Amino acid sequence: MSPRRNWVADHDAENVVGSGFFTRKTRPPRRWGLPVVAALCALLVAAAITAGSLMLVRHETDRREALFDAAALSYAGEFMTMYTTLDPFHANDYADRILAQGTGDFAKMFSEKKNEILIQVAQAEPTTGEVTEAGVQRRNDDGSADVLIATKVTTTSPDGKSTVQSGSRWIATTIKEGQQWKISNLIQVI
Repeated sequence: MSPRRNWVADHDAENVVGSGFFTRKTRPPRRWGLPVVAALCALLVAAAITAGSLMLVRHETDRREALFDAAALSYAGEFMTMYTTLDPFHANDYADRILAQGTGDFAKMFSEKKNEILIQVAQAEPTTGEVTEAGVQRRNDDGSADVLIATKVTTTSPDGKSTVQSGSRWIATTIKEGQQWKISNLIQVI
């Protein structure tokens, strides 16, 4: 007798294959809750990271602009205080200080009219200049800023008994050359 027949004969066919081999087992339904929640959480985390990055970039841009504005305002205020404070006894020093702070059109114009300015400063009464208000009017594409400045000039009469105050407005164009701010244009606004 062949071994196959012998094996089949020894065992019942149902016991060899198993009683549930030909019956279909139903699987439990797939749960979609956890994968959907995980995907939504991943999207929320990605959106939060993107929003945080965009806010950080905008914050840094605003901070740089605020620092630029503060530096331009500070320099323009100091310059205008120096520019409107006249000392007739040190007219040459005054002209040299102003010329050292100038660049571009302002330096060219000031150096051309330096002798006239020296005569006017030497003949003037001593004045004290003060910046009352200042604000950045516009940032230019070349890295400069137009600063609108309101000044008050106090002049004491030669006898010292009375003081005269006058106000004026200026637009000073400041630009940073290297590590130093300079005035490239100065216009008195009427």
